[in-house]
Amino acid sequence: MKKNITLLSLLCALCACNSSDEKESKDMTPPVISDTGITANPIECQEYRPGDVIHFQYVFTDDVELGNYNIEIHNNFDHHTHSGSAVDCELEAKKEAGEKAWVYNQDFAIPAGQRTYTAHVDIQIPDDAETGNYHFMVRLTDRTGWQQLKGIAIKLK
Repeated sequence: MKKNITLLSLLCALCACNSSDEKESKDMTPPVISDTGITANPIECQEYRPGDVIHFQYVFTDDVELGNYNIEIHNNFDHHTHSGSAVDCELEAKKEAGEKAWVYNQDFAIPAGQRTYTAHVDIQIPDDAETGNYHFMVRLTDRTGWQQLKGIAIKLK
């Protein structure tokens, strides 16, 4: 019985030391989506046509390690908002989404160990995509789960 108590005490002491070290090196900062040093794309209020390609490019940084990112594109025919953008784009009249309203949602891995990563993705807009207001959403997650969100208003004409 005494051996079990001693072993248990030793394990508790080791766990306490590890959690203390872990807290000191724990990532407490979300990643950053930036246009520093590049020509970022897309940008607020940018217009495309069905059949075009959106050449996505942004720089991602984190103080410890990046994880992955997601790009989602969905209609904004009802004029909803996601973030506090300082830019007000001219919106078309509200409308109901039809069968050809475009939806895109794709996850992308960032190679392990990266603290800076320039993302490039070519996204084909379907030839028959319904025109109107859209949101281009980028969700960047670092290795520990912190997330940064960037919403960009675009338009299909």
